Amino acid sequence: MEKFNLLYLTRLSLVAAMGGLLFGYDWVVIGGAKPFYEQFFGIASDPLLQGWAVSCALVGCVMGAVASGILSKNMGRKRLLLAAAFMFLVSAIGTGLSNSFTSFVLYRILGGIGIGLASNQSPVYIAEISPAKFRGRYVSINQLTIVLGILLAQVTNWFIAEEVAQNASAAEILNSWNGQWGWRYMFWAEVVPSSLFFLLMFFVPDSPRWLVGQDKESSAAAILSKIGGQAYAKKSLSAIKESFQSGTRQIEGSWQQAKPYFSILLIGIVLAVFQQWCGINVIFLYAEEVFTSAGYSVSGMLLNVVITGSVNLVFTILAMSLVDKLGRKKLLLLGSGGLALIYTFVGIFYFLGFYGWPLLLLIVLAIACYALTLAPVTWVVLSEIFPNRIRGMAMAVSTFALWIANTFLAFFFPLVNELVKAHGSFWLFAGICLAGFFFIRSRVTETRGKSLEEIERELI
Repeated sequence: MEKFNLLYLTRLSLVAAMGGLLFGYDWVVIGGAKPFYEQFFGIASDPLLQGWAVSCALVGCVMGAVASGILSKNMGRKRLLLAAAFMFLVSAIGTGLSNSFTSFVLYRILGGIGIGLASNQSPVYIAEISPAKFRGRYVSINQLTIVLGILLAQVTNWFIAEEVAQNASAAEILNSWNGQWGWRYMFWAEVVPSSLFFLLMFFVPDSPRWLVGQDKESSAAAILSKIGGQAYAKKSLSAIKESFQSGTRQIEGSWQQAKPYFSILLIGIVLAVFQQWCGINVIFLYAEEVFTSAGYSVSGMLLNVVITGSVNLVFTILAMSLVDKLGRKKLLLLGSGGLALIYTFVGIFYFLGFYGWPLLLLIVLAIACYALTLAPVTWVVLSEIFPNRIRGMAMAVSTFALWIANTFLAFFFPLVNELVKAHGSFWLFAGICLAGFFFIRSRVTETRGKSLEEIERELI
């Protein structure tokens, strides 16, 4: 009977998942700093520059995803995660030091490259070291740390920002401590976790599946033995070697043999884009617009963002206990259908002018639904469905599509929101979620309880 070293597995997963923590922090810190740096750089009245300030980091995410696809085969997961940690560190320092909008954008792009690398490599690394029966919950650790990073950014923003009068003028905000220094400290706070991530990654071994692809079978066997013992290592190593050999024959064969790879890649791309366009990102990236339109001040907005972040954390922890019990497909269907229904009512509330706590309650329900389903499960499925030989490249293509989708959303949302107003925006997201529900029902297969090599054989 196989006996797994769960303490060792947890330790490796937590370190790798720190890429998710920094992904979450760097992605969301911009939302709390937004009311203040916009006044500092004089872009508060320019929707295009507002969109660029938020989405420039997402351009870096796209660049990081591309680099990950090109470099992952030769460099492996560990080295790319080390590079991501270093970029997070430099970006945090530089963004806080910026006195020009150009400098601010450049450092945000650098941090975005780190996000692109980490969002690709962290879940893949965890999936490649995890036994099948535990893989769902361990890959979900990455989503848990993303949520912790989001909550850390929200709490940090709330803690750092001084009280702002509800009717404060632009000049008062600009000349306040928040407008001159507070937003800088929001970015500088990231220096601590990024430094820790960089140091700890030196003590993490390479992925055993990547090592087999590099003809380093003895090193892979040593890691697998430490995870599950000699019998587990022998069985896993044999299956991994077979998948690489059969993968070579299929890729080098006819179009009909290669076609399944494109079908799997299409599923990955659609799921990645859907996770970004399901509407939750708008709540995090544009928290100011969402909550102020619901009748809250800037200070009240920051407190409400902390509340939603706490809900996000609680339901992500719940998801970790369910993903290996209920399965991936059921949770994805629950999430897409549930969000479609909730957004319909959010749009109705905005349209009828029902603001305050009823609207906040619906938004909290949407975040809970997302955290329980689409947020963790999408990353689990993406880390599982691609064959060993092309996993790095395929995951990079999927995350490239993810960040392209996120970039378009962040850049164009202020314009769309201005055109169709808040109620129209949420009805649009409801339609997207409904389309996602039907795609998942028809194209996504269940992967619960199967090894990566078993999933590969079934899908191809």
